[in-house]
Amino acid sequence: MSVPGQIEGKRYGPGAFGDDVRRFVSLTYTLAATDFKLIYFGSVLGYIWSLMRPLLFFGVLYVVFTKIFTVGSGTPHYSVELLLAIILWTFFLQSTSGCVQCLLAREGLLRKMRFPRLVVPIAVMLTALFQLATNFIPVLIFAVASGVQPRLTWLLLPVIVGLFAMLAVGIGMLLSVLYIRFRDILPIWDVTSQILFYASPIIYPVWYYDKNPKTGEAMAHLHLTLLAKLLMVNPVAALVAEGRRALVAGQQNVNPSASYALGGTVKALIPVAIIAVVFALGVWVFNREAPRISENL
Repeated sequence: MSVPGQIEGKRYGPGAFGDDVRRFVSLTYTLAATDFKLIYFGSVLGYIWSLMRPLLFFGVLYVVFTKIFTVGSGTPHYSVELLLAIILWTFFLQSTSGCVQCLLAREGLLRKMRFPRLVVPIAVMLTALFQLATNFIPVLIFAVASGVQPRLTWLLLPVIVGLFAMLAVGIGMLLSVLYIRFRDILPIWDVTSQILFYASPIIYPVWYYDKNPKTGEAMAHLHLTLLAKLLMVNPVAALVAEGRRALVAGQQNVNPSASYALGGTVKALIPVAIIAVVFALGVWVFNREAPRISENL
């Protein structure tokens, strides 16, 4: 005779999604809001700390790459682009790295309560999204103060952030369930995230891909090498490039969009397709492993 929670002698826990959409949304928001408040609980400076970390990182990189290596010294509004790229990267890294151990960190809650397991990694991403939203305000203020005129392309920034969130939560779902089985996932992702950082136009401008080796100047037309195009297929690189273009705009040969750098709108859909595949794979794997999460912890 079967009993609740048992099928043929095997125990099955709650699934990834649950049966009530409202409960799923409510739990996710409550968990994310609680984590966001706990980040600054007992801190004197509070929210300022979340802004100081990327700003200090921005300051160091800006001095090193403009004053010492002169990488971005010839790029209009390089400082604005660099700050935006760091803010976006910080969101992506907080979301994905936070998901690695999120199920293990909630072990007590997962064992005692029955609720949709997907709530946990999505709440991690949502917490990072709250921080990104608060950090975006100083970025826009800094952009205007630096001479960047408000433009309609700024409306594309929420779309770019949405794609970043989709990519981050897709990777996060995979990392969270894989970490339960393989603890090597943490150092592997640490190394992988470092590779992604340097393979994306975060600390260097997009046109650096196409710097003329003879004159040292940006070419009038982009003739990208195969390696550079492969780098731009990386969704993080493509989204950062689009974010820079949306915020600052400028000529294509100086501040190219991902579609221009890749050679057309159709080819620019490749990073979007990769994001969709990663997200779908993350949902599938997480949904498959969700009923056994409590067992495997």
